[in-house]
Parts: sequence; C-alpha cells; structure tokens
Amino acid sequence: MKILIVGDSCIDVFVYGEITRLSPEAPVPVFNPIKQKENGGMAHNVFNNLVSLGVDATLVTNRDTNIRKVRYVDNRSNRMVLRIDENDECEEIDEIIRMHICNNQYQNKTYDAIVISDYCKGFLDEIDINLLCKSNKNVFVDTKKKLGDWVRHADYLKINSIEYEQNKDFLQGNDILDKTIITKGRQGCLFRGKIYSTEDVPVKDISGAGDTFLAGLVVEYIRSNDIVKAIKFAQECTTIVVQKHGVSIV
Repeated sequence: MKILIVGDSCIDVFVYGEITRLSPEAPVPVFNPIKQKENGGMAHNVFNNLVSLGVDATLVTNRDTNIRKVRYVDNRSNRMVLRIDENDECEEIDEIIRMHICNNQYQNKTYDAIVISDYCKGFLDEIDINLLCKSNKNVFVDTKKKLGDWVRHADYLKINSIEYEQNKDFLQGNDILDKTIITKGRQGCLFRGKIYSTEDVPVKDISGAGDTFLAGLVVEYIRSNDIVKAIKFAQECTTIVVQKHGVSIV
C-alpha cells in the first residue's frame, strides 16, 4: 500500500510541569517545567500514523519547520494551561512537485491514495487542492479552509463538527455532503445521515486525534474499499491515541 500525503507540517511541543501556586504579580498560575516532548505535527502526524500502520508513505510538505505549537500541560490535572503558536505560516508547495503529483509522476511511484492534510498555513491554496483532486484517484481531503467548489472533486472530505457548522450553507444541498465524514468527538462521527458511535474511554489528550482518524480511514478504505469499515477502523485508531499523552501515533 503506497499513500502520498500532501500538506503543511509543524513541530508539536508539549511542556509538562507543575502548578502549585499563583503568581503574586497577577492572578495567573506559576508553571514549573519538568519535561518536554517534541514530534512532527499536522501533515507530518498523518504521515507518522500511516507509517505506524505499516504503510509505504511519502510526505510532501514545507521544508522549513518554523511553525511550532507549544503546549504547556499541568502534570497533576493533565490540563493544558497555555498554547503558543509560533510562525503560523509556511512557504507554498513547489510548482514542479505539484505538477509531478498531478501527472502521477512523483518519485516514479503509483499511489493507492492521496491524502491532503491542509491546515491552511500557506502550503496549499484552493487551486492546488482542486488540481490534486481532479488529477488523482482516491483523494481524501482534510482542510481548515472555508469550503468551496474547489473541493468538489475530492473522493472523501473529513471535517469536524465545528468546521461543519462553519460550512453548513455550502454543504447542504450539495452532492459533496454525501462524501463528507463529520467527526464529533465522543459522539462518534456522522456520515450520510447516520451516526457511528465510538467507544467511551478515559481521554488524556485529543491533540492530533483528527490526523490519526484520517490515517486509519484511508488505510482501511484502500484495504477493503468499504467506507463504513474504514470509518469504524479510524475510530478504533483514534480511541487508542486519545488515551495517550500528547500528539501520539497508533
């Protein structure tokens, strides 16, 4: 199974520490850092999850790693107390690389699926996504952009419930809705009017869970050609990672 991931990546940083008092200068907690964990995030996290599932995965992403999401987490409560996003944009995809992907010539490989993990940091624009979808088969799109006609040629679209509310006017009465999977956290996910429930487990961290869902969805769909089986497998994968600290892989 060969899968190509295209999208913007970041470095996810988790700083774990103790909070035992409030600052005398202002009513804010005093954070004492104890340990730090870093890993590739966004599209890179999708890639990491695909590799962990045994896939021959290839990642096309921004070369710079200036985008950083730094989360400060209280050890005792496991609650995030602060997140700092640094350098929230990146360079565009190289036009020659995009052309090679559209012509099915990238690295002389034939891919079973294309995953577009678009966090709207500048690596892909609407025209890029439209061309990638029109030129390839089995294209799965997860985007933070305001949806429009440029996404019509995707084979499947994954969004969360907040993104659905933001794009409801476009999706309702549009045939793309039949290809849209809406994740709803503990409530499971919605596809073609049916809710697929998920196992209720103790959640430690939901960071990156959507990336894991996307990876599991694509893998099982290519394996079985059954989108319902793919949804259920993706939920099993997500159930595993939300019980771990930080951005984790299956």
